[in-house]
Amino acid sequence: MHGGEPLLAGPARLERVARELEQALDPGVKLDLRVHTNGVMLSDAFCRVFDAANIKVGVSIDGDRAANDRHRRYANGRSSYDRVISAIELLRGKYPHLYAGLLCTIDIRNDPIKVYEALLELEPPRVDFLLPHATWDSPPMRPHHGDTAYADWLIAIHDRWVADGRPLSIRLFDSITWNARGQSGGTEALGLAPSDLIVIETDGSYEQVDSLKVAYDGAPAMGGLHVDSHSLDEAMGHPGVAARRGGVSALCADCRACPIVASCGGGLYTHRHRTGTGFANPSVYCSDLRKLIPHVEAATRRRHVFPVAAFDLLARLNAGPGEVEALRGPQQSIARSMLAAAGRHEGGVALDLLARLNHAHRAVTDPVLEYPYVRSWAARMTGRVPAGQTVISGHLAAVAAVSAVLAVADAAVTVPVTDGYVYLPTLGRMRVGDGTSAVIKTTGGVFTIESGGRRFDQNDVNWEPVRTLRAPGITLLFDDIDPHRGCYSVPARERLTPSDWEIWQKTFEAAWSLLQEKDPGQAAAIRAGLRVITPIAGEPGRFGVARHAYGAVALPECVDPETLARLLAGGFASGQFAALRDMIDFSRNARAADELQDCYARLVTASFLEPGAEGAELLSLLQIMEGWAEDTFSGVGRRFLEGMKSAALTRLAVLDI
Repeated sequence: MHGGEPLLAGPARLERVARELEQALDPGVKLDLRVHTNGVMLSDAFCRVFDAANIKVGVSIDGDRAANDRHRRYANGRSSYDRVISAIELLRGKYPHLYAGLLCTIDIRNDPIKVYEALLELEPPRVDFLLPHATWDSPPMRPHHGDTAYADWLIAIHDRWVADGRPLSIRLFDSITWNARGQSGGTEALGLAPSDLIVIETDGSYEQVDSLKVAYDGAPAMGGLHVDSHSLDEAMGHPGVAARRGGVSALCADCRACPIVASCGGGLYTHRHRTGTGFANPSVYCSDLRKLIPHVEAATRRRHVFPVAAFDLLARLNAGPGEVEALRGPQQSIARSMLAAAGRHEGGVALDLLARLNHAHRAVTDPVLEYPYVRSWAARMTGRVPAGQTVISGHLAAVAAVSAVLAVADAAVTVPVTDGYVYLPTLGRMRVGDGTSAVIKTTGGVFTIESGGRRFDQNDVNWEPVRTLRAPGITLLFDDIDPHRGCYSVPARERLTPSDWEIWQKTFEAAWSLLQEKDPGQAAAIRAGLRVITPIAGEPGRFGVARHAYGAVALPECVDPETLARLLAGGFASGQFAALRDMIDFSRNARAADELQDCYARLVTASFLEPGAEGAELLSLLQIMEGWAEDTFSGVGRRFLEGMKSAALTRLAVLDI
């Protein structure tokens, strides 16, 4: 439901439209309703209607106040910015499940970084940047003839977005990446995928995509086709629609010969129009696209490339230390880019100290910077996890202090005191009592903490170190201290008593022995890739994995060695799959990707069941895998799925089932 401004129809009419569309569809047909608005009329009354009908809401906003007010003022000149921000805050706060994203039309007079930062602060699930509609007859504003001002504007945002660790989806950049991989870019503005858009006007007439109105008067018209007398199939057969579905053969000769035609696709159809030659022209933004697309593709190529052989071994459950190491590289880069973004947010002495230490002592500081719960903190600081979870402002100073200890460097930094504790990631915590800050001094690889007129060191009774789990061939941190370990779907346990800790240690030793016996390949992979176990208070049969805590698995307490071995294997496997999802688009449907991840973990843990139960589990998993429709997953996702099926069938053959 688009516009103009669709909210002018009022809540009652929009509710009736949604209801009648839903009632008109056959059972089993899913209706995906969305509304796009400038936000000035959005209210709780509208949102209640949208909530009841599951209508997702997109909002147009062009950046910060200065950028937005350049074009979006009321007729009397008054700014609309505050009203639009209030509408977005209503979605974010009360109806986050309806918040579809933000749409920003580019104006190269606006500062691109200020625009990006303003949109990022609104925590949208996605953003799209639109080139302003223009044709060869009415070209876009440019400071200089033939320049690439629009590409330069977008490249500034792209490079900052990459440096920030790609904190949200930006459809334009994602589309270029998907097109480069041979997948559909998901937008008619780029690529060669056929257009599937039809507009139904408020009077029931069919029209082509409404951007064509800028080409010439009557350009979107479809010769009187109307919902009362013509089907959608008939409308899709209209010559104007067919012209937008012709692929590369429908492009002009210059476009067909262009090396980036597969990614560009000639740009938006509307932007090709010129009087005399119609749409048989390159885009009026051709120079910008020829600069922007290779830049984005090059940045994609600079990202870690995961070997196909390693991908297939993971799918077939045959991955070893080499494949785990191939996954760790990209995860380390993600962790560091997120920490850099959090560091820019905090700044100060701690950031400078950390940069110097990491440059000179990377071998000892890298494990701290890439620690799962340091990344978990950075994810919260940069808004990558839901609001409401604990986040300690100033925690970067504690990361720097730990790095100084490990680098045997002299330093003094001020760190926060939280609930009476100073937290040092990977090392432990010191109970210092009341206060909001403390000073940590490091000398010769040891530290002292000064707070409230008192001085503490590592021999103090108030010091609680991070414990270590040990078994033959493996040593893991057991972190029941870090304040940012609460990143799982179930609560993390508080500090264990010495007796509870002894039970954990004995159970882990027995579980590790069983795991090496049952699945030595998986044990070798875990040894190479797992770093931290955190106890959780959830159900005894469930593990916890967090996307922004790679290298950590959360496990329940009071389980027997057999269960602990199974959960450890399943949790680690699920974490590896989650790491793959940071690089690979398994499916456009996040729920389907979640289900594939769950299926993968179950497949790994099936071998820990008794033969009869294992066979039943494998047959159940095969039934699930066979039940997914062909188009549920991307080509890469289907390849992984086929590897999983092969692994299940191989195991069933061993069981003679």
